[in-house]
Amino acid sequence: MSDFRQTALRGAGLAAIAAMLGACALGPDFVRPEPPSTDHYTRETLPAATAVADGAAQQFDPDAELSADWWRLFKSQQLDAIVQQAIADNPTLQASEASLRQSQDNLRAGYGVFFPKIGADASATRQHTSPAEEGPRTTSSTFNLITLSGSITYPLDVFGGERRAVEGLRAQAYEQYYESKAAYLTLSANVVDTCIARAAYAAEVRATQELVALELQQLQLAEAQVNAGTAPYSSVLSVRSLIAGNEALLAPLRQKVGEADDLLAMLEGIVPAKAEPPDIDLAGLTLPTDLPISLPSDLVRQRPDILSAEEVLHAASANIGVATAAMFPSFSLNATYGGAGSSLGLLPAAAGRFWSIGPSATIPLFQGGSLWYARKAAIDAFQGAQANYRQTVLAAFAQVADSLKALEHDADGLKAQDEAQRAAGESLSLVQANYRAGLVAFPDVLTADVQFHEATIGYVQAVAQRHQDTVALFVALGGGWWNTRGLAGGGGAP
Repeated sequence: MSDFRQTALRGAGLAAIAAMLGACALGPDFVRPEPPSTDHYTRETLPAATAVADGAAQQFDPDAELSADWWRLFKSQQLDAIVQQAIADNPTLQASEASLRQSQDNLRAGYGVFFPKIGADASATRQHTSPAEEGPRTTSSTFNLITLSGSITYPLDVFGGERRAVEGLRAQAYEQYYESKAAYLTLSANVVDTCIARAAYAAEVRATQELVALELQQLQLAEAQVNAGTAPYSSVLSVRSLIAGNEALLAPLRQKVGEADDLLAMLEGIVPAKAEPPDIDLAGLTLPTDLPISLPSDLVRQRPDILSAEEVLHAASANIGVATAAMFPSFSLNATYGGAGSSLGLLPAAAGRFWSIGPSATIPLFQGGSLWYARKAAIDAFQGAQANYRQTVLAAFAQVADSLKALEHDADGLKAQDEAQRAAGESLSLVQANYRAGLVAFPDVLTADVQFHEATIGYVQAVAQRHQDTVALFVALGGGWWNTRGLAGGGGAP
């Protein structure tokens, strides 16, 4: 048996031993954090439904599923079209998807450590040696040297450092996957919230314009009474002052409508000059009445920000293994075979052949404490990631609790605003009739105008707030991306 074959067999034996040693990896094995030990979000018992307000009550259903296209529950085709446009062209979402692809490619690159590295080397040089370099008894010479060789290197992951590194890359890829889901959820929520806000501002503009039109009629009546000598001129001045004040309110409301249009254009990935402003009527939006409520134990497995924080914790755990393995020797199997000669024709000659095969080891004997403290730094990072994870969970539970309480209070507030608007409208009609009959003074009409306008604006704002808090609950529960993966941005999981 040739020396090469014997050496190859020894190397294979060492590789088998190293493979057995590499069955375990240093560092902690990651364990998913347990969810908080609670089965509810609020201190008080959650009611089965909110109060009936504006003809609708919202039901809380723990068994219902939250759809990924939750915005369609508002039953507005135009709203759905705007969300779909934003998902298709929003630059922030596209950047998140690119980051996801980058992390997935980094993971694929990391898997290359488990395969042998094969390389080839070729060189052709003309050399001149000096006796001073080779020794006093040698003579100088000039010659050609052509070398052609191939090499194989296979790292033996005895202590699992490479496997922990790939584990960390996989966690980072999943982290970016959940970040892309969070970006998708944030984008859709921002679009829906902005559409609701714009519709509310537009409704306030219409309500103010209607009040101004009514006050213009009152102005004509006041002028007629002044001309007839039955009313003082101060009545005309009071109406004109009220009209001017209400018209002054229109400018900031229109500014808010314009700002909402510009924000929607940005979210849709369109410059404002080319965007088509939506014409969504607040009254045309259907309030979702069947609201799913995930269990707290399910929430930590659904919200993308919690899952992303968990993967950050996973990567930090893997980094401890990487830092621990760096403190131990590293091993590899290396083999080289090639030929050398003064010309290409001499490369196959036996005299010019060379080869080597065998294991190598690198042992970190003294590193000035750098490896020890690198491991301590990895442990510190893991503890920091644990704290950040807990904070993310606490914030998520608080957000759900806030949304549930807000919907209860929204229903009560809207009910009161609805009653206030009805009463103010009836009072205004009655005062106007009495004024025309000469039973009340004109300041009473102006007071009724102001009360009706304030009640109308309060009603519009209460309706919009109820819709937006419903959106906030959908977001707090995670957005339902896990139910219809095809709708969610960011591609597939690593």
